Amino acid sequence: MTAVDERRMTELFENLEVPEGVKVELLRGNIVMMAGPDVVHNDIVEAVHDQFPRKNWRRLHTQDLALHEESSEPQPDLVLVERGTGPDSGRMMPPEVIKMVVEVVSKTSVDHDYGVKRSIYAAARLPIYLIIDPIVAHCVLLTDPTGTGDGADYRSQWIYKFGETVRLQPLGVDLDTTEFGTLPNVRPHRRP
Repeated sequence: MTAVDERRMTELFENLEVPEGVKVELLRGNIVMMAGPDVVHNDIVEAVHDQFPRKNWRRLHTQDLALHEESSEPQPDLVLVERGTGPDSGRMMPPEVIKMVVEVVSKTSVDHDYGVKRSIYAAARLPIYLIIDPIVAHCVLLTDPTGTGDGADYRSQWIYKFGETVRLQPLGVDLDTTEFGTLPNVRPHRRP
């Protein structure tokens, strides 16, 4: 895609009228629409949110990220930024202040969360990407981003089953996953 095409797509994306109950993201120049989240999804996001003390962390839900070199404006389910850093207003959060992004997988987001977003977040040098998957009842912790563009990835990957503690040592938090629910009647996949 040329720079002109990317600018047009970004402009179109920013002016798009989205129906209620639909989530829209710009991922590498593609506009991606998804159904609104399930209650299981929202309960998981809330459980993660509650484990990060407000006095230390800004726990931002569905915050747009400014990843323009990737032609992307993803909207993770949860963004963690140290309190006192980042802009005080505006729609976009710059990657250099983000400590962790969290995506909770839905039946329509498996490929995006495990594939393109993994690459986008690594290319943006986001230090921690946590995928919480209520389809297969596990969390995938990704750290140590490397590479650029489509070839970017995380060097380190740990998988924790629901019920196990996810060790987030750089953030000073051991994440309790015992409250995480699962999505009923959804066909399992083979990711990560």
